[in-house]
Amino acid sequence: MNTHLSFVKGSVVDMHVDVIVNAANKTLLGGGGVDGAIHRAAGPELLEECRALHGCNTGEAKITGAYNIHHAKYIIHTVGPIYSGAREDAELLAACYRNSLDLALENGCTSIAFPGISTGVYGYPLEEAAEVSLHAVVRWMEEHPDVEMSIYFCCFREEEFAAYSALTNVN
Repeated sequence: MNTHLSFVKGSVVDMHVDVIVNAANKTLLGGGGVDGAIHRAAGPELLEECRALHGCNTGEAKITGAYNIHHAKYIIHTVGPIYSGAREDAELLAACYRNSLDLALENGCTSIAFPGISTGVYGYPLEEAAEVSLHAVVRWMEEHPDVEMSIYFCCFREEEFAAYSALTNVN
């Protein structure tokens, strides 16, 4: 495989990649957590472009410019599920990762950084979200064996890194 998967401690906002992923809300107009950090870093032009997108459904993804985040070309906004414990939660969360990767590929990107989608105020348990996201990304990699892509899982909190480490035996 030509795709590489890495786990890093830190924020997607600081990553030097083609595209950073925003764990957005359905309006795409900013919020708290990583969404707020991305909007603050990118500047007011991002909000203007997001207004023109007219929101995003759960599990889907939309792309914008990165504006004042000069070490990225694009921002992919994806809306994770609000955790309810239903099986559909995992399907929607996995769709966030697959659709983001598909959109990155369609736009010629060779590197992408993901935050923990739905693991903040949306309440998705970290261990479960790590398992769903890792499985979705590995499956995407297997379905795209000829694609060259560097994929980063950015773990802003130590607990996030620990959840991925437990699945991969990475220290």
